[in-house]
Amino acid sequence: MPFQIHALDHDQFTKYFDYDTAQLSASGAHLETVSEYPGTPCRVSLADAHIGETVLLINHEHQPENSPYRASHAIFVRKGVEQATPTANTVPKVLSSRLLSLRGFDETHFMRAADVVDGSTLGTALETMFQSSKIAYIHIHNAKPGCFAAKVTRV
Repeated sequence: MPFQIHALDHDQFTKYFDYDTAQLSASGAHLETVSEYPGTPCRVSLADAHIGETVLLINHEHQPENSPYRASHAIFVRKGVEQATPTANTVPKVLSSRLLSLRGFDETHFMRAADVVDGSTLGTALETMFQSSKIAYIHIHNAKPGCFAAKVTRV
């Protein structure tokens, strides 16, 4: 079953890179400089930030639908990067190199399937989960520490 991994759009985060410390704090956001690689996965570029890069740490509502599964969590966004557009059935390295949690949702935004997989098997796991006609989309989370990583749809 073909799948498409979607990165977040950088435009929704751009303004925060111009905020001062007080504005960031009022927004529940924080700018920091990356000090280790890998370890700071950007949800826009779908790549780990490099040492010395500036990243935004911000709470992002990744499940905004009116459902008991409505959710948000902290994510990292690199400064000045373009939105990744992986080709269909392609798994970016930032995902293939981590332990991942998959959450399959139906059209009413209820979770109907879940799994924990090694990122090296992500493509197969996504195809398997999409074999169920109940699954409309899948959210990928990093299992450690549990942050939202990307949304996946059928192609």
